Amino acid sequence: MKRILLIFLLVSASWALHAQEVQTVSATVDSTLLGKSILSVMGSGVEIRQSEAVKTALNRYVQENAGKAISGYRIRVFYDNSPQARVQSESIEKLLRQQLSVAVYRSFESPNYKVTVGDFRSKDEALRVYNALKGTYPTAYIIKETINYPR
Repeated sequence: MKRILLIFLLVSASWALHAQEVQTVSATVDSTLLGKSILSVMGSGVEIRQSEAVKTALNRYVQENAGKAISGYRIRVFYDNSPQARVQSESIEKLLRQQLSVAVYRSFESPNYKVTVGDFRSKDEALRVYNALKGTYPTAYIIKETINYPR
């Protein structure tokens, strides 16, 4: 009788575990809010009371992580090794800095000059800027790269 009861309990427990649905929740970060104070986004009529220690801890956390690099995406706008590549890359970098409000990087890896745009944490963010650039820079493409920690 004890064996039958034990078998019944094991079968019941395994059935109950199998019947439960595991629900996963994925969260995305809205990078359009990066660099903005939560108070500026919340609007008027909202009062937040917090100790000065919380503000200090948050500012320290941001400063300590500012030098870290994380995995993300950039848009490669220029990649060339011709004799005029250095001058072209400088010109493109200057033009992009004037046009865009995102970071622009120019680098040299022998024998190629490269100009990349942005520090995007998701491919979706990179696609938004890419779609705006592809008319002017038809050879641009998105690359997965180590990016700077968002400020």
